[in-house]
Formats: sequence, C-alpha cells, structure tokens
Amino acid sequence: MHGGLTEAGPSPARGTFQAVIAAVAVLAALGLFLSSCATGGTGARDEGPAHAAAVADAAPSGATTDVPDRTDAVQLVKDDPEVSDEVKRELKPCVGDDYPVDVSYGDLTGGAETDMVVNVLTCGDLVGVGSYVYRGTSGGYKNVFKAEEPPVYAEIDRGDLVVTKQVYERGDPVSSPSGENVITYRWVAAGRFVKEYSWHNDYSSVVGGEPTPVPETG
Repeated sequence: MHGGLTEAGPSPARGTFQAVIAAVAVLAALGLFLSSCATGGTGARDEGPAHAAAVADAAPSGATTDVPDRTDAVQLVKDDPEVSDEVKRELKPCVGDDYPVDVSYGDLTGGAETDMVVNVLTCGDLVGVGSYVYRGTSGGYKNVFKAEEPPVYAEIDRGDLVVTKQVYERGDPVSSPSGENVITYRWVAAGRFVKEYSWHNDYSSVVGGEPTPVPETG
C-alpha cells in the first residue's frame, strides 16, 4: 500500500522472502500459481496508512461464503479507485484464468468481519507491485492501506501488518536483492494503521562457495 503510506514493521527474514520468490518462480515455469507466496504470517508494503476508501458497497459477487475467494479479490482490486492504473495494468491472467495475486485473511482491524490482504505480482518474475489491506464491513470491503512502490509484499503477523520492501543495488538480479526494509504497522482506534517498528536487513553477497572439508580423524 503507498501514496499516504510508506514502509512497514517486522518482516519475514531474507531467507523467507527469497525462498518464497524462488519457490513461486519454479511453479510459474510450470504455468501454475500458488494462492500464497509467503510462508507463515499474513502481510505488507509502502510505509504509512493509506486513505480509507470504499471499494465495494455489497458483498463480492460470486462468493459462496462470507470470505471472498481469489477471483473476488482480483475484481475488488480492479474496481478499487485507490489502486493505480499501473498496478491494474499488471493485474492480468498469466496462464489461463490464473492471476498473479496472493490473498491472505485474518483480523487486522479488530472488526467483526474478516480482513483481507491482497498482493499483486508481476507475471514474469513475480515481483510485488502493489499490496493492499481491505477491511471487512457489513456492506463489503474498504481499502484501508496500500503500498505501490515495487518490489513490495504485505503479510499479517500476529495481528500486525508487516510490509517488506526488497532493496536492489545496480546489477542485482531479481532473485538476489542486496537487502530489505521491513515495517510493522498496527491498527489504532483512530481507524488507521500506524508504524510500530522498522528495520533494514543487508544480505550477504556470498553465494555458494567451496564446501568446508571434514577434519581427518585418527
């Protein structure tokens, strides 16, 4: 989520985020997409709370339960006036009817309805281009957070919103960023997310290398 927001608090460690990208990339090569790119938690991006905006006045169409499925989430993002045109252009099927979106559900805002985190990715390298939090209401869903400065990924972690932004230096391949900025947000009574923590992780540039020899015994 960006534009009135900016980075978020505690995030999954480098290994977790990179493992997610690598794992999903393998599946993408097979023409498949997982419903979730991240391990554990439930997600984030750009720092700062986004302006709340009504996205749907009624429950998502086609939903058979109170919680919308991935198809409903895609339509929610497409219809959301708070989502940039750039992100909407990326939101297209990669294979068949499979859209590059990850959807997580949980309690982020303390409401009676389930909240939803939606991450929009690119088809080619599965880089996060937009992260959004939709608060469940009796009438549908409302956008209460957005981050649109790639690469970004949002998750739910023990009731907090965690946004991870990969940092690349010149020459870094998409699969190997130089580090990450992690921001944790918490929902407050004022009806918005506020930043709780933030930190930066630098990744080691050492990859592979010669194995350490086993000491001789006897």
